[in-house]
Amino acid sequence: MSGKLTGKKIAILVEKGFEQVELEKPKTALEEAGAETHIISPKSGKVKAWDMTDWGKEFDVDKKLEDVVAADYDGLLLPGGVMNPDYLRANEQAVAFVRAFNESSKPIAAICHGPWTLIEADAVKGRQMTSWPSLRTDLTNAGANWVNEEVVTDKGLVTSRKPEDIPAFNKKMIEEFAEGVHNR
Repeated sequence: MSGKLTGKKIAILVEKGFEQVELEKPKTALEEAGAETHIISPKSGKVKAWDMTDWGKEFDVDKKLEDVVAADYDGLLLPGGVMNPDYLRANEQAVAFVRAFNESSKPIAAICHGPWTLIEADAVKGRQMTSWPSLRTDLTNAGANWVNEEVVTDKGLVTSRKPEDIPAFNKKMIEEFAEGVHNR
């Protein structure tokens, strides 16, 4: 995988309560493939992860959301966790940032509850997707074609259900990010 993403900058958008493993493992995979990653959050300093059943580690925020634009990045990673996307989808700046990736057809990878933010950004209608099972109705109501599969790709949008899907998710995410902009 090494070098596939050399020269690519990937935004990782999170708020407190993101699922720790859904940031750590994809971030490592992206960097091993040559990408430069930035953890972006509405607040500067540190952002705290959720680790399955309790609070996890704190991660340094590389860039504050108000200081970045989607045009500076080649792809977007949206980790899950229940709290994280719920906070993000209620944040107009975060929704606008995600919408900008979708409108410019840049690749987006979202796992678990991550697609909640995509719904708010009007990025799911007509797309084949998967997610944590409890989001099925939300995604279907927003116009997505929800399927229960390990990983689903649809013109640059990569989605997976849960931490156990991360190996397949990482593989497809790197492929789609390497391909770049996807025409729809």
